[in-house]
Amino acid sequence: MVIHIVMPGETIFQIAQAYGVSLEILMRDNGIVPSYPLVVGQALVIANGPDDPLTNPYALINGYAYTYIDEEILRGVLPSLTSITIFGYGFTTTGELIPSRNDERLIAVSRSFGVAPIMLIAALNEYENFNSELINYLLVNPDVQDVYINNIINTMIEKGYQGVDVDFEYIDPANREAFVDFLRKLTEKLHQYGYTVNVDVAPKTTGEEAGILYEAHDYQAIGEVVDTVFLMTYEWGYTYGPPMAVAPLPNVRAVLEYAVTVIPREKLLMGIPGYGYDWTLPFIRGESEAIVLGNLQAVQLAANVGAVILFDDVSQTPYYFYTDSAGNAHVVWFEDARSIQAKLRLMKEYQLLGASYWNLMRSFPQKWVVLHSEVQVMKRNL
Repeated sequence: MVIHIVMPGETIFQIAQAYGVSLEILMRDNGIVPSYPLVVGQALVIANGPDDPLTNPYALINGYAYTYIDEEILRGVLPSLTSITIFGYGFTTTGELIPSRNDERLIAVSRSFGVAPIMLIAALNEYENFNSELINYLLVNPDVQDVYINNIINTMIEKGYQGVDVDFEYIDPANREAFVDFLRKLTEKLHQYGYTVNVDVAPKTTGEEAGILYEAHDYQAIGEVVDTVFLMTYEWGYTYGPPMAVAPLPNVRAVLEYAVTVIPREKLLMGIPGYGYDWTLPFIRGESEAIVLGNLQAVQLAANVGAVILFDDVSQTPYYFYTDSAGNAHVVWFEDARSIQAKLRLMKEYQLLGASYWNLMRSFPQKWVVLHSEVQVMKRNL
């Protein structure tokens, strides 16, 4: 697999001929349709060899999906996954589960591909909104925890889940130890049934990182009691923040540098985003709101507005500028084959267990071609 950067005047036909590859495969691997114009600076993956070279290391590859994921996208990504985490189950103050809608479809299709379905649990209320008060209530009420855990196990048995993903964010720092105690109880119970436990943690670079998002996530203590830890290494560039890459490589590296000192590498999963943002300029904090874009959307927008795609060597991320029809300046930061390759190679450099993609909802064919050129995907016995 090689990555080709489109030059002025090049066509998809010329590129296919130059590399001696099938035009159909080239278009498929890059999400290109016949009327799709190429963009100067656009990255194209050129796959001209077998998948899963035996010299590549094995990696656990997980992806997150909502139950309404498009069927074609779902079936397209499953061959490249070890597991799929399905979003998600909430709970009440009595420990009853608030069920995910139509997760049976994802579970059945995933298992048919040999991909382990993972049940995501979060502080979601009946309106499917995050409620941090629910987490803190749960953590200080052991009896509610017992009911909650039993309901989790019963649902996993009934529906065929293989593990649990704990996505508890914005925990009161006073409940830092209580959170670890809950995870210990949950893991001990689930291990009795052969299930695994993964925990999502905020991207910290020190043990004493300040802020409600970070303080209750004790990397070392969490890593000691659960099976795997997912580092949410993305969202430096985000909806309400200043324009920048979603996951700049130096920022991701700083998180890994700290994480491997307190959590065994063989338990760590690195987060990889599959999206970007379009900011209107100038950015005004408290007023500006970026629009989320998938890879194909970002490239198509660049084609529509006549932009040239640039690449930032520091963050290892593509970006471009344009002016809309109303005369407003914009900047777009997104992910492409180059940025995904850089992240996967960072994962390998630190010898992590694997990676998790947030999320699978938008088509991004390139990232799977790059994935298979870098690692062999682990599979579990279901």
